[in-house]
Amino acid sequence: MIKAQYYHIITDCGDLMVDFSVNAQRFDPYKNFKFRLKWDGKYVAGLSKMSALKRTTEVIKHRSGGDPNLSRKSPGRTEYEAITLERGVTHDLEFESWANKVWNFGAGLGSEVSLKNFRQDIIIEIYNEAGQLTIAYKVYRCWVSEYQALPELDANANAVAIQHIKLENEGWERDTSVSEPTEPSF
Repeated sequence: MIKAQYYHIITDCGDLMVDFSVNAQRFDPYKNFKFRLKWDGKYVAGLSKMSALKRTTEVIKHRSGGDPNLSRKSPGRTEYEAITLERGVTHDLEFESWANKVWNFGAGLGSEVSLKNFRQDIIIEIYNEAGQLTIAYKVYRCWVSEYQALPELDANANAVAIQHIKLENEGWERDTSVSEPTEPSF
C-alpha cells in the first residue's frame, strides 16, 4: 500500500515554501465552485459558470545576421481573453441591461450605444469551503461582446435554460488587499 504524503517545497536557499501562510495545516488548494462576481457595486444573481482568466503575450522572434542559427525571443503584445459568464434564465435583467448598453435595437439613430457607460470594471471573488473570501481579482474596462438571452429550446430535454454574456476586457490584476483568512475550526 502506498501512503500519500504532503511535501513542502524547499528552495535552493533552504527556505521552506508554504502554500498557505496563515493556515499552515491546509494543503488542499481552493476549490472552483465557490465564487461571486460583482459589477456596479452589486453581486450578479445566479451566476453558475465563468470561464478562466487568461492572458497571452505574443512571442517576437528575431536574430542578427551574425548570430548562430538560433532565434532570440522577446515579449510582444499582451492580449486578455474574453470572459464568459453563464447563469440560469430568470427575471433579473442585469445581463440584458449591460448588453443593451453596447447595442440597443430600436433605440433610435444616435442612441444605439451608451458610449458613456458601456464599459465597467468587475470584481471576481473566490471563497473557501467555509464561505470566507480568500482571493479577488479586479477586471478592467469590460464590455459585452456577445449576449445569449435564451438557449436552444427542446421539448424533449431535461435541463436548465442558460443565458450567457461574453465580456471583453483590457486587463486584470489580483486584489492584494484581500489576504488569506484564518480558517475556522470546531
